[in-house]
Amino acid sequence: MFDLTYPPTRLSGQWDRHPLDFAQDRPGDDLKNTGRMPVPRGLRWARGGFTIIEILIVVVILAIAAMTAIPMISSAGSIQVRSAANMIAADLEYAKSLAITKGQHFSVVFDTSADSYRIADQVGATILHPVKKGFDYVIDLQDVGLGKADITGAAFGGSPHVEFDYLGSPDNGGTVTVQGGGMTLTISVEAVTGYITVTN
Repeated sequence: MFDLTYPPTRLSGQWDRHPLDFAQDRPGDDLKNTGRMPVPRGLRWARGGFTIIEILIVVVILAIAAMTAIPMISSAGSIQVRSAANMIAADLEYAKSLAITKGQHFSVVFDTSADSYRIADQVGATILHPVKKGFDYVIDLQDVGLGKADITGAAFGGSPHVEFDYLGSPDNGGTVTVQGGGMTLTISVEAVTGYITVTN
């Protein structure tokens, strides 16, 4: 059988890189001269960079992202205010349901200076949290991630607390005010029925 394998041919003008050029991979290495015209250095080593168009595209994308993020940041306060108001209303409902279920008086005591409140039993002692075992039922807006919301007012017949009897009726009707992020929400407790609402 004849060997049909032919040695590779070299095209005119072809240059080989020196083995050290592959190992060190830097623009200063020499090429091995094969007797043909050398390739200009600028063609061997292309310098990377950004064009004006690419830079403008990046700037436009960043501007769009900023315009999207700024309203979200500014609305974070109003979102926290709404969350805080809904949480306070739910805890007022919980205290009322406890009073009806156990046939005892339960109250919600607000501390506007600390932006917190607690649920107390008929002797004024703070009850245990039903979910966080071993912890008192004390809610601090800062601790629950609602630091942008402030309890600016809590008035129930001149007192910062409301007490529900075994019928779920409050001792006094009143309101709790929560502010933040340019928004103000009011949680109202009706005097006789104990009906709780959240309004702007």
